[in-house]
Amino acid sequence: MSISQKDVSKILNSKEFHQLVKKRRSVSILFTVLMLTAYFGFILLIAFNKPFISTQIGEHITLGLPLGIGLIVFAWVLTGLYILWANNKYDKSVRDIKNQITK
Repeated sequence: MSISQKDVSKILNSKEFHQLVKKRRSVSILFTVLMLTAYFGFILLIAFNKPFISTQIGEHITLGLPLGIGLIVFAWVLTGLYILWANNKYDKSVRDIKNQITK
């Protein structure tokens, strides 16, 4: 299905489209800030609190290993949450706006 230039212009100028762009930007910024905070927090912990990060929690494992693995898992979780949001909310809103305008 092709969208005419007139319909594209209607979509781009609609209030719903602007609200959707604002919401997507907010969600993206939130997830970016969360990931950067976790990542730089981990790096700063390594840089400035080596005794804490090198605390033995097993015979051959320090606290740094599970924290590093946790950081990777946190990135996967954030990615999954973004995908869930995009599939359940964002894509539906895009379809609704397109259907509303092209009727």
